[in-house]
Amino acid sequence: MGYLSLPAEEIKPSYDVVVIGSGYGGGISASRLSRAGKKVCVLERGKEFQPGDYPDTLLEATEHMQVHTATEHKGSATGLYDLHVHKGISVLVGCGLGGTSLINANVSIKPEERVFDDPRWPKEIRNEFDDANSLLNKGFILAKDMLKANPLPDSIKPNKLKGLQLSAEKNKEKFYKTDINVNFDVDGMNHVGVMQKPCNLCGDCCSGCNYEAKNTIIMNYLPDARAHGAEIFTEASVSHIEKKGEKWVVYYMLVNSGQAKFKAADLFVEADIVVLSAGTLGSTEILLRSREKGLKVSDKAGYSFSGNGDVLGFAYNTEQKIDGVGAGVHKLDHEKLPGPCITGIIDLRYKENLEDGMIIEDAAIPGALSSILPLSIDVENKLIGVRERQESDKHGIFNRLKHEWQTLSSDIRGAYHGAIRNTQTYLLMTHDGEHGRFLLNNNRLDIDWSNVGKEEIFEKADKQLRKETEALSGVYVKNPVWVKDMSNELVTVHPLGGCFMGDSIETGVVNHKGQVFAKDSASGCIRAQWLLE
Repeated sequence: MGYLSLPAEEIKPSYDVVVIGSGYGGGISASRLSRAGKKVCVLERGKEFQPGDYPDTLLEATEHMQVHTATEHKGSATGLYDLHVHKGISVLVGCGLGGTSLINANVSIKPEERVFDDPRWPKEIRNEFDDANSLLNKGFILAKDMLKANPLPDSIKPNKLKGLQLSAEKNKEKFYKTDINVNFDVDGMNHVGVMQKPCNLCGDCCSGCNYEAKNTIIMNYLPDARAHGAEIFTEASVSHIEKKGEKWVVYYMLVNSGQAKFKAADLFVEADIVVLSAGTLGSTEILLRSREKGLKVSDKAGYSFSGNGDVLGFAYNTEQKIDGVGAGVHKLDHEKLPGPCITGIIDLRYKENLEDGMIIEDAAIPGALSSILPLSIDVENKLIGVRERQESDKHGIFNRLKHEWQTLSSDIRGAYHGAIRNTQTYLLMTHDGEHGRFLLNNNRLDIDWSNVGKEEIFEKADKQLRKETEALSGVYVKNPVWVKDMSNELVTVHPLGGCFMGDSIETGVVNHKGQVFAKDSASGCIRAQWLLE
C-alpha cells in the first residue's frame, strides 16, 4: 500500500480542521469531516508504518520501545511501543499513524447496557443506549461496518480458543467468539481501495501485522480521509492549544528534528475547529498543558483515570495444547498457528452488582518474545506460581514427571514446545475505582494512583483466573508486577478518563458531543476524544 502521510514542509498555515492524533478518535474524525467537505489536517506524533515494517524479533522490538516516566524519556521518540511507567500503574499504548490500533488485539465489543445508567454520564448518553435509532447505536453500526468486525470463521479452530472454551464449559460460564477487526475474506482491494490479504493466523497482531490482514485505522478510516482531501502529517508532536480571536492555534514540534534540543520556537498551525484525539494520555497531557498556558477549561481535567480493570495472567503448563505464541520469524506447522490475538470471550458480566462483572479473553504472545518466554515464565512459575492441578495430581508421580518434562522441553527446544506450548494467556477486564489522576510535573505527564492494585476487585479477578487455570489443570502464574513485593502494581493497555464527559463544567471536561467546556461559556470548539471499548 502507498504511504498516506505528506512531508512536514507541506503543512499549510491554516485549515478548517486540525485533528491531533490518528487512532480511532482521530481517524474517524478525519474521515467524517473530510467527507463533509472540510479542509482537514491530521498531526500524528509517531511515524508511518507499512505492513512489513513491524518488528518480529526481540532485537527489533527493543529498538521500537520508548519509555516515559515522570522524570525522563528513554528510547526513540517515535518508538511503536510507548510504555508509560508510573507508581501504581503503567500504561502501554501505540505510537504511529493509526495509533494504538496498530498494536491492539483487534476486539470490537459493545459495553454492558447498565454502564450507561451511571448518572455521571450526560443525560443525552444515558437516554440513547436503549434507543436502537439513536446516534450512539448508529455509531456502533457504522464503526463495525468500516472496521469489518466479525467473529473468527467457523472453519478456523485455534487451540487457544478451544482451551478457553474448555475452561468456560468446565466452570459453566458463558462463552462465545467475539467480533474482531481482522480480514479473512478480502484478497485484493478492500472497501476503501486498500490492498489486503486474508489473515495467515500468525498471531503477531500485538507487535504489528506485517501481512495486510489486520483492520487497523490505516486500512480504512485514514485512507478514506486521504481520498477525500485530508492532509496527513507524521512525526509532529503537539504541545498545546491556544485560542486567538475566532481561530485556534495548535503548537507543535517536529520529532527528531532537534527542535526541542536547541529550544527552538514551536511551529504552529491555525484552525477553525480542533479535534483533540491523541488518546487518553496524549489528549489529557495537551489539555493540561494548554490550561497551564491560559486555556479556560474545567478543573476536572486529569481526574477519573481508569485502567479498565486490566489483569494479565497465565495458565502455565496445562494438560491442553494451546499454541498461544505468535510465529514471528518462525515457520510454524499449521496446527501450531495461534490465530488472531483474541478470538473468544468468557463473559462474566451481567452480575447483580455491575462492578463485579468481568470478561476473560484468550491471547497470543507476539513471536518476537518467543526466545525469552521459556525461561521468564518458568522463573515466574517457580517464584509466584500457584498449583492448580489437584485433579491430575491424584494420578501421582507420572503426571508430575510429565509436566517437569514439558518444562524441560520448552527450555531446550523453545516456546513452541512443551510447557509454553501448553500455556494459556488470559486477558481479563473488569471495573476499577477510576480514582487515578493525571498531573503535569515539570511539563511531563505523571499518574497519581499508587494504591490501585490493592483494590478489592483485583483480588476477585485473581481468584477467577485461578479458577480458569484449574479447569485446564495448569499452574496459575499472575502478572509478575502484580505481587506483594512489587506493591501490587498493574499494567493497562486500556487507559480511560482524564477528559471525561459530564452535564456541566462542574461535573465533566466535555459534554455529550465531546466538546470541551470553557469557563466562560457552556461549550467550546475543541472536541476531545471519547474512547469506546
